[in-house]
Amino acid sequence: MDSLIFPNNKISSFLCFCSLIIPYLSLIEAQASLCRTTCGEIPINYPFGIDDGCGSPYYRHMLVCSDLGKLQLRTPSGRYPVRSISYSDPHILVTDPLMWNCQDGDNFRPTRPFSLDTSTPFTLSSQNDYLFFNCSKDYVIVEPKPIFCERFPDRCDSSCDSASYLCRHLPECATALSSSSCCSYYPKATESLRLMLRYCASYTSVYWKSVGSTTDSPYSQVPEYGIRVDFDVPVTTHCLQCQDPSKGAGICGFDTQTHNFLCLCKEGNVTSYCKDHDISSHKRAGVIAGTVTGVSAAGVIGIGVGVWVLKKVRAKAPVTCGVQSNENRVF
Repeated sequence: MDSLIFPNNKISSFLCFCSLIIPYLSLIEAQASLCRTTCGEIPINYPFGIDDGCGSPYYRHMLVCSDLGKLQLRTPSGRYPVRSISYSDPHILVTDPLMWNCQDGDNFRPTRPFSLDTSTPFTLSSQNDYLFFNCSKDYVIVEPKPIFCERFPDRCDSSCDSASYLCRHLPECATALSSSSCCSYYPKATESLRLMLRYCASYTSVYWKSVGSTTDSPYSQVPEYGIRVDFDVPVTTHCLQCQDPSKGAGICGFDTQTHNFLCLCKEGNVTSYCKDHDISSHKRAGVIAGTVTGVSAAGVIGIGVGVWVLKKVRAKAPVTCGVQSNENRVF
């Protein structure tokens, strides 16, 4: 009876083969949809992508869109809610729920230093100001900065300014602090921020938001809570041609294995632009975003090998199946 059910272990071999080849087929299927262009109400344009293979590889896995449509920025210090993205003045505005806010008043919660991966094209904007509360004067120089510091800030980097305009006019809640001290300091590196938080009760970030159509007016910027993160837009000839409406209006993407450029089109992926008739016959129909050529080839080879195995496997040969796991963690 056993020999009728499992002749030469062929069915076991087939099940093993299927368990190995299905992950490849699933990967192709998962990459066969167009890149999403929004997360909630926030537009997702180049160089960003929330689907693997979309946008620039330099920003791969940096943005995450939750099932609830909430966009987050991933950094070494954690995940942070994204409030908005500007592409005309390239920057992302994020918030840190652990930072001090107006509702906290004189009650300071444990916090963490915000940091960026220095290997990415992200930078902390110079339009950010940082306010520190209840700093120990035994370890932190807390004093009013002379007026010349506004013109020569590099000469006053060592002290935390207790006469800061923002400390005297806290945005949205000028009287939130009744018994706590406040000073303004711009850390040059993450380690400096860690040291400040070792000797201060908490901190918050304020960025200067541009308003109106001119920046010459003294009232063209207003302070708001949040962290402004600037980014670069890597522009290439390939991407410009891909996005050109007269050439098919494709989406700039990349091969998820090699990071080579791909123009993502409705009919398939190409290495130039969607209306390039010279290569239209080579498009891989049905596979849109981030298709991996190596995976497709591996699938064809795997099917061939599977057929050979089913024909040639011997009854006494042991059948084993390995289990693979693949985690795409950036940090």
